[in-house]
Amino acid sequence: MFFIIDILGTIAFAISGVLVALNKRMDAFGILIIAFVTAIGGGTLRDLLIGNTPVSWMLNMTYVYVVIGSTVIAIVLRSKIDYLRTHLFLFDTIGIGLYTLIGIDKGLGAGLHPIICIALGTMTACFGGVIRDILCNEIPVVFRKEIYATACIMGGVSYFLLRKLPIQEDYVFLGSGLIVIVLRLLAVRFKISLPSFYRDEVS
Repeated sequence: MFFIIDILGTIAFAISGVLVALNKRMDAFGILIIAFVTAIGGGTLRDLLIGNTPVSWMLNMTYVYVVIGSTVIAIVLRSKIDYLRTHLFLFDTIGIGLYTLIGIDKGLGAGLHPIICIALGTMTACFGGVIRDILCNEIPVVFRKEIYATACIMGGVSYFLLRKLPIQEDYVFLGSGLIVIVLRLLAVRFKISLPSFYRDEVS
């Protein structure tokens, strides 16, 4: 199940990267690179921190093929998915929900404390997008006031709370992943954000 979740997250983030790169009018190579770092950037950093080397996508070429395939399909069908440019957060949202669980699972496999597992899950979910935004000369969403990393943290906390209930592990994954996705969608829909320390200057 985790492999399927990982692949779905890879596809979601790869498409997210393609849409951003297309918006920046990059060439084919640039689009592929942005799709690749968006899809595997967070997982690569996570694996390096826990000493899991070579990192997962180097050991399993499926991830490379999935990113390339998703990139090609997104480019070919760009006219049909063009309307999604204004809803780019949807792909990011699906990606962070899925990748948060992957990071937590990796942390548990390494025998780490739940708090560290949640941090790894948040890193896995967010830092691919951070690298993407930096390369595209944008301020990363996670560093702004939007509910992004916070949703991952809440999903991670929910995961460990749900594990204490007498329910199947699959439902724990599903429930905590949906919590991340729903929190992010609600935050965007109702413009909920973290408090800002800055005031707009009044002329």
